Amino acid sequence: MPILSRALAAFALLCQLALMPMVARAEETGPIQVNSGVSYEFIGRWDVDRLNEILTVDTPKFFGVSVKYTPAKNAVRLYRITYSSVVPERGNKPIVATGLLALPDIAGSSLPLVSYQHGTVYGREQVPSFPDQSPETQLMIAQFAGEGYALIGADYFGMGQSTEPEGYMVKASHQQASYDMLLASRAVLDHMKIATSKLFIGGWSQGGFVTMAFLEKLENAGVAVAAAATASAPVDVSVALNGFLSFPRKNDADWVSTLFILSSFSFENYYGVPGLARSLLTDEYYDVSKKAYERQPFDAKDIPTDLHKLIRPEYFNAQFFAESAYGRLVAATQAYRWIIKTPVHNYYGEADEAITPGLGRLVMTYQHAIGSGNDKVEAISTGETSHRGTYATAVPQWKVWFDGLQ
Repeated sequence: MPILSRALAAFALLCQLALMPMVARAEETGPIQVNSGVSYEFIGRWDVDRLNEILTVDTPKFFGVSVKYTPAKNAVRLYRITYSSVVPERGNKPIVATGLLALPDIAGSSLPLVSYQHGTVYGREQVPSFPDQSPETQLMIAQFAGEGYALIGADYFGMGQSTEPEGYMVKASHQQASYDMLLASRAVLDHMKIATSKLFIGGWSQGGFVTMAFLEKLENAGVAVAAAATASAPVDVSVALNGFLSFPRKNDADWVSTLFILSSFSFENYYGVPGLARSLLTDEYYDVSKKAYERQPFDAKDIPTDLHKLIRPEYFNAQFFAESAYGRLVAATQAYRWIIKTPVHNYYGEADEAITPGLGRLVMTYQHAIGSGNDKVEAISTGETSHRGTYATAVPQWKVWFDGLQ
């Protein structure tokens, strides 16, 4: 090759490198500041083989059911987004939160977008922006981002790299975390020159509640949502907790004590009710419960599975529970009592040890009871599935439904 030709070729290559997308530069240079409140950093790339191993090996092992998933077609790039938000329950106190952005490694400038709301976890980093520690997020990455969707997921306040106390089942904060994560993600995608088409939202367990609460906020804000899907969603916390106290089932999960611990301390911190957790929990187990909430070292065996040991006896009186400070906050923690405009599918399991079939159908029952009936919500059984099995079975059904709406 003549010297001039070689020089021109080298110059052309330099020009190509200089014009590489922001995505590639973010991978090479670390955190990228998009604006004063939003930044993102590359945290990894999962190839197709890894994604399909998640679908065929890891997910069945963790969730305990064998389900047929659509194989991943493309690799996925993973980013952690850091964004500014506020805590509504604390007078809009400014905070910093984190979340995940998973992008299919494919050509194209427009992608459908899924926002996933995660379930209850025991470690601060078992959340979307630390996907190696979150099997539920891995499934969403493999099934959706591995099939051409952009996927996002907020870590919730107090989780991920947030320094706040956890805001477990604190409705307005869950709504705010998810909404601001959506805004931050769209700012990052604009920075990457990637457009999004339709917005879908979905969540499991606690994330099912957050998904419905998020949908309420999105509809109020006039943000179009193509569809919302949940699995094992405790859309009415009063229904769920009263069931464990007043009408226990033989198959109730041995971990439901966690729900009372996390919610009582969270409500105390976020709603500003000093001593709330102590008023609910027995003296014997208060200290270890506080350690569990604060994610301090503790032995899980020290948390009783018998609610009569953990919770003060007066709370097993339904009237006392309803009139207590904790009970009043619980009663307000619901995410279905408005006129829903978006198509919703609520999946529930017949053998779910945490969410009863009645609770799984509650949104549909309520919406159908309004006048001649609001037909936007459909409750769908996944059969004799456990809490984990309901989610693992529902996800591919979410995918088929979302695909058909594009």
